[in-house]
Amino acid sequence: MPAKLSRDFYARETLLVARDLLGMHLIHAGPEGEQVGRIVETEAYKGPHDLAAHSSRGRTKRTEVMFGPPGHAYVYLIYGFWNCLNIVTAAHGTPHAVLLRGLEPVKGISTTSHGPGLLCRALHIDRGLNGADLLGDTLWLEQPTRYRPPKIGRATRIGVDYAGDWAQKPWRFFDKDSPYVSTVSAAVRKRALAPDQGAVRAKLARK
Repeated sequence: MPAKLSRDFYARETLLVARDLLGMHLIHAGPEGEQVGRIVETEAYKGPHDLAAHSSRGRTKRTEVMFGPPGHAYVYLIYGFWNCLNIVTAAHGTPHAVLLRGLEPVKGISTTSHGPGLLCRALHIDRGLNGADLLGDTLWLEQPTRYRPPKIGRATRIGVDYAGDWAQKPWRFFDKDSPYVSTVSAAVRKRALAPDQGAVRAKLARK
């Protein structure tokens, strides 16, 4: 049986965690039963100095979980509609986190999961899971028995233009071979997922 990722895994340098999360499985034992997705896209946030991080605004009720121990979920709402799941990283008291941006369906996922809000909707993750311990039995991560190493790409983060120079940090990591990365166009994704077009996945390294 695959083992849950340990507290020590999350307690490392945030960029390493963001990269190493690619290929891992996210599991939610929730209202739809056990749902599983393979992580294919992440973004690192290293507050309080990183102006793109919520924790750059200080310690608030919203960001409190980011200042806590690593290996917990930080779930927040954007645009009044979408929930987003972050993984708290680094040392206790250091407000770093990794946003999960894309999931490849493995089990129990029937809706789209290529985007941070979409993956939370697909796995029924909401703010009720904010602060959840990722070593618990409701929401956790693990390395699959049949681990498929990702072909790792890096790029700047998305939607953080307001952060000045911090917006140019290449802190988004993704699996170049996955059509479930959020920046893959709908046309390319459709071709890649067609039954007879699996080879297209090897040509997705353009972004």
